[in-house]
Amino acid sequence: MEQHYAEGTVRSLLLTEYVTAKTRQVLDNRMVKSEETHLFFDAPVYEVLSIACDRLVAQNSRDRIVDIAYFIDQRLAHHTGDGWRYNNMPSDEKMYLNGLKGIDETSILLFKATFVQLTISQQSAVLQSLQKGVSEGLIWKEMQSKLFFEELLTEVAEIFYSSPLVQEEIGYVGMADAKGWTRIGLNERDDIEPVALPNKEHT
Repeated sequence: MEQHYAEGTVRSLLLTEYVTAKTRQVLDNRMVKSEETHLFFDAPVYEVLSIACDRLVAQNSRDRIVDIAYFIDQRLAHHTGDGWRYNNMPSDEKMYLNGLKGIDETSILLFKATFVQLTISQQSAVLQSLQKGVSEGLIWKEMQSKLFFEELLTEVAEIFYSSPLVQEEIGYVGMADAKGWTRIGLNERDDIEPVALPNKEHT
């Protein structure tokens, strides 16, 4: 992701009175890099999840901004969630286990290799087949690939864009609401909002 705002803008803002103590604690936790790798998934399945998450937000797997799979794994290990699911979908735990197995099945059927062995473009093609509901494999005869893709993409996006490191990339400071907002008119900018750096897209 191209940097359009000065590095450190959100992280420095978290230390000010514009952010409540509870919000600061939550956002700090989203930046913690734990030594634990996975609790719910075994290593091969966790690797499939990690790469799939990276493909969905166009992250470099060797230099991630956010380790999205880690947060999904932690949630499933601690049996937490948003409290709802489609009535024709299994529990989150079973959905992820089956869905990630299905990704490998589709990969083998399409490209004769497991998901982690594929090129980036091939991995994207596998995920696109899920999105379109045309994925091959036994798993997808029992569970709709389109719904699994929707659930996966929703959680990936929520985790990715709730990270202060990503919010810093896009100049988002909506969490700094402890004092409220005074400049709310069209094209008005509050003093605490960062100014975009000049580049070919912001000139």
